[in-house]
Amino acid sequence: MIIGVPKEIKNNENRVALTPAGAQELVKRGHEVFIQTTAGEGSGFMDEEYTEAGAKILPTIEATYEKAEMIMKVKEPIEPEYKLIKKDQLVFTYFHFASYEPLTNAMIDSKAICLAYETVEKSDRSLPLLIPMSEVAGRMSIQEGAKYLEKPLKGRGILLGGVPGVRPAKVLILGGGVVGTNAAKMAAGMGADVTIMDLSLPRLRYLDDIMPANVNTFMSNEYNIRELISTHDLIVGAVLIPGAKAPNLITRDMLKEMRPGTVLVDVAVDQGGCIETCEPTTHENPTYIIDDVVHYCVANMPGAVPYTSTLALTNATLPYAIQLANKGWKKACQENKELELGLNIINGDVVYKAVAEAFNLPYTEVSKYLN
Repeated sequence: MIIGVPKEIKNNENRVALTPAGAQELVKRGHEVFIQTTAGEGSGFMDEEYTEAGAKILPTIEATYEKAEMIMKVKEPIEPEYKLIKKDQLVFTYFHFASYEPLTNAMIDSKAICLAYETVEKSDRSLPLLIPMSEVAGRMSIQEGAKYLEKPLKGRGILLGGVPGVRPAKVLILGGGVVGTNAAKMAAGMGADVTIMDLSLPRLRYLDDIMPANVNTFMSNEYNIRELISTHDLIVGAVLIPGAKAPNLITRDMLKEMRPGTVLVDVAVDQGGCIETCEPTTHENPTYIIDDVVHYCVANMPGAVPYTSTLALTNATLPYAIQLANKGWKKACQENKELELGLNIINGDVVYKAVAEAFNLPYTEVSKYLN
């Protein structure tokens, strides 16, 4: 198979979809790998490293899309890329369709095969291609939140871990999944007073067992959220419904109950956000303020630590990319249920129910293409 890796053009997106090591694994299995020049530089990988691994370098994004049967990316295609995607081309990347209708319509019009990292799902309901970036984003949410609690950045002016004789900051984490668990670990490690909320009692029991003493668990419901937001300094939205838009757990009216300088970090922003007042921001302009509450809503948080993120992402995606390249997307998805669940749009048909429901689009059973 001919695999193309374009340079990411989303604002401050420094990750790349494939490391030189990943390229080498594909090349040695007989596939051709084309990397757009400088695509890996933001993550610390030079063109020479790719050529030494057996990949070929192409000069432009247009040439990369034109050459490839399978495109491997990190973030969803943005508007300048829509017209470059061809009929029957396999695009393997994060899409998050349910949060952005123009992208969904553009990919329907392209007649491409869209296989989304975020909906590849194991039998235990875990999301193997979302987990590494969720781990990064969860840990970063505390790193960024701690920074924006500083007074010069309009926060409350509180040190996350406190000092002897002074209470630490209070951190509230909505969601006890991968993002929430990693956020809680980081916040606890920095000495904060942490509360993590979830709807699942078995999950709360598990978290109560594994977390240090400065992490408390609490059942998630509107009453409890309203009770806690007035006393917490940093609130992290870490809610995910696979492939669908995140629910609003913090509504606009709740901001008035928070103290001035409270910081909100919405990690669910690329799935529509779980904070009603959340709008996607960039690393260039990461925050804005509503009702004296600081909102940090960067949609590609792991892009700020691209070396770590790129290695973590390739570790997870490469085994699936090898299956797709070796067998072709159809046979690979027939033989691997995890990959089948990654299929969102095929030749203009929406084959992932949550995406169809998000925009009232016709839904087509994936079996139409796999049988």
